[in-house]
Amino acid sequence: MTHAHVERIGNMLCQVGESPVWHSQHQALYWTDIPARQLWRYEPGNGAIDQWSLPEMAGCIAMRDDGWLAAMETGIFSLSDLTVADPAPAVQLMATVMHTRSGMRFNDGRCDRQGRFWAGTMLKDMAAGASVGRLYRYAAGELAMPVVEPMIVPNGMAFSPDGRRMYLSDSHPSRKMVWVYDYDPETGLPGNRRVFIEALPAGRPDGAAIDQDGCYWICGNEAGRIYRYTPDGRLDRSVQLPVPRVAMCAFGGRNLDTLFVTSIRPADAAPDAWMARSLP
Repeated sequence: MTHAHVERIGNMLCQVGESPVWHSQHQALYWTDIPARQLWRYEPGNGAIDQWSLPEMAGCIAMRDDGWLAAMETGIFSLSDLTVADPAPAVQLMATVMHTRSGMRFNDGRCDRQGRFWAGTMLKDMAAGASVGRLYRYAAGELAMPVVEPMIVPNGMAFSPDGRRMYLSDSHPSRKMVWVYDYDPETGLPGNRRVFIEALPAGRPDGAAIDQDGCYWICGNEAGRIYRYTPDGRLDRSVQLPVPRVAMCAFGGRNLDTLFVTSIRPADAAPDAWMARSLP
């Protein structure tokens, strides 16, 4: 259960590595460093690394047929085609968010199978523990806030392979729970919320990914582990990583059989950052 080949890739230094997204056409991994306002790209085939500056903190990114989207501090933005390194890619505001209070930003997010971009908001001062986070859906040029319970730190978003399940967690230390919803692919609305994971064996739930079997891989932040849960909520795998604050994971590689994992560097840690790959 715990044996896997874990390897650091590159020498990138990130404060808060988040939202890894594999681009099959580019054969490259993209991710953000939230507080640094940076976007990164890594190409496993040749080891090339590119980096872009962003005008705001980007909590998450998503690739759709019409290009890249980023959920930042003030709304949803489109990003120019990121095929050539440029210190400042073209960024266009697509939809403005009306936060529930000041001092907020977007956090975790994913696209559903129909290309709707889902992203949650949180108070930047996470220690305040304020339930002001909301879940938004960006589709057809509009940003809508569906009726789901207020959260502190929305996280762990993922969709089942058939698109009929939506997973969502609240990663704040006072909650640390994962829910599953029935999801209607036609309307793009979740319903029938129930508890999927009451609590991880260790750590708090952070970013997540779904594999081809419909199993849910969740980062155990502060525990340095990745957990795999079957669709019926059974823990069937746990992988130890060499850093405690694992943040988010995504499948990629030529055969989509590599799990890439981003991490958060503790404030008192040495100037280092890790990413892991090659989990069998």
